[in-house]
Amino acid sequence: MPMPGMPEPIRSTKIETFNGVEMETVYRQGKTPVDPRSENRDAGGPGMNSMGMGVCPDLNPRTYECAPGIICEQDVKVPLRDGVNIYIDIFRPKDKVGIPAILSWSFYGKRPGEGMSEWQIMGVAPGTVSKLTKFESTDPLYWCYKDYAIINIDPRGVGHSEGDVCCFGTQEARDGYDVIEWLAQQPWCNGKIGMGGNSAVAMSQWRIAAQQPPHLACIAPWEGTSDIYRESMFEGGVPAIAFNEFIVSSITSENKVDDMVAMAERSPLMNAYWEDKIPQFEKIKIPVYCTACWNHFHLRGAFQGFRKIKSKKKWMRAHREFEWPDGYNKEHLAELELFFERYLKDIHNCWESTPRVRLEVQDAHEFLYAKDRPEQTFPLKRTQYKKLYLDAANGALSWNPVEAESKVSYDGNTGVTNFDIKFTEDVEITGYMKLHMWVTAEEYNDADMFINIQKLDTKGEWLPTDVLGEPHPGTWGKMRISHRALDPDKSTDFQPIQSHLKEEKIQPGEVVPVDVEIVPSSRFWHKGQSLRIQVAGHYIREGWFEPLFWDTDNHGDTSIYTGGKYDSYLQIPVVPPKYVDGDIEYGRFD
Repeated sequence: MPMPGMPEPIRSTKIETFNGVEMETVYRQGKTPVDPRSENRDAGGPGMNSMGMGVCPDLNPRTYECAPGIICEQDVKVPLRDGVNIYIDIFRPKDKVGIPAILSWSFYGKRPGEGMSEWQIMGVAPGTVSKLTKFESTDPLYWCYKDYAIINIDPRGVGHSEGDVCCFGTQEARDGYDVIEWLAQQPWCNGKIGMGGNSAVAMSQWRIAAQQPPHLACIAPWEGTSDIYRESMFEGGVPAIAFNEFIVSSITSENKVDDMVAMAERSPLMNAYWEDKIPQFEKIKIPVYCTACWNHFHLRGAFQGFRKIKSKKKWMRAHREFEWPDGYNKEHLAELELFFERYLKDIHNCWESTPRVRLEVQDAHEFLYAKDRPEQTFPLKRTQYKKLYLDAANGALSWNPVEAESKVSYDGNTGVTNFDIKFTEDVEITGYMKLHMWVTAEEYNDADMFINIQKLDTKGEWLPTDVLGEPHPGTWGKMRISHRALDPDKSTDFQPIQSHLKEEKIQPGEVVPVDVEIVPSSRFWHKGQSLRIQVAGHYIREGWFEPLFWDTDNHGDTSIYTGGKYDSYLQIPVVPPKYVDGDIEYGRFD
């Protein structure tokens, strides 16, 4: 579906091959590049939408001093292996040689305004980031003064670069390989290339690193989705067409754009096209420093990447706040500098002493129970998995199996149902939860379920964590009942992963088991506080700045069965103190 007020995209198809499988894929005409100086710049025109996306200055190859001692080589042409030419901007310290480069790769445009209407980063103080910075990327006026070159790129098809845009697939990854090897041969370069940035700029790093370009020395993917199908387009099997239309329709190109939205409508099950967009994590063996936000949709992908890469030098830092204020925080930038200094300049600065895993254990609002607590692995080795059994008769949770069978029903489109338990002692939950439930759609052959795991205060009132000053609804999971089949090779006891290879519709009233993957989390419950499972057929959060919408398919009531043969439960990863001496606990607050 097009964005409101925008015409239907012009689409075409072509035959492509993904891992040996030939498929017909859909492309759309990209958003026409519009020079901001042009008289034709019109928010209602075909080149721009109401947010101003589509701005892209005409090509103007030149070298100029963009700041004292910093030069910009603008619109440099880089050839790819198939003869396609793309354009990059190179920012580097004037008259310096033997320096490394940090590459920023995404389809948002290589300069502010090329794909974004205004230079605004929520949660970051004005003036923090220079206007030379590519969206969600490293700032040239920070890094160039520290003797790095910053490379902002318009990948294949983006802006005035030739070819058609590939969104997160193998073609893009191969192009990244070519650009990295081209950069390494430049006379100013020391032959070491790194990658940095968050969101889409992080997502590309996984894929390009899996191609193993010889001169890619390290990557820093801060907040990066890894599986477009499972984490964005069909989370839990529930389509999110509207949000992805917002992304795809924003891509500026003189040519065609990989139309993930049309492909989702045409191919709603997992296939070779979607598999091609999942990085080959096992091929990543270089040093990696990644981050994850407990309250952002990149969360699952960031941890999947960290857990699955084969690098012996990998670090994870998980935090509460949103990716932008975290990414441009002066403390974190100084730390990132140590990482790049170690692997791009070969300076022995003791970076290796950094704990492999650091966790912010959330408490309430902006308060943390522990900040950057060091751990060795994730999930934590000392995790104790315990089950909280659902009791529909009382809207309660119990440590013991519930004997009596009962059910609770809610309107699939508007209703919400809750299950609560008050903890009689302190409890830390860090890791992966899973929700096993027996469910049915009373009047239809399918239903969508949205789950939040919440914390209540000692009075029974919701006690959220805050993100950018707004209350987050809780750790989440989603499930479309017809997509309940699991992938036995990918699933574990603590992380059920749907295969999405088939639809299994149900008969109205037919009760079936579902295992819902809950994204990883870390939070502390004090004695007297409660855990709540919130289940609904719709996305509960309203007013958030990102256009997150899901295309639900609910008709009539959805019911949850508990007790007896309906062993519905929430499995939680309880983390005990590292050491206990009588009533003394060590290792909770570090």
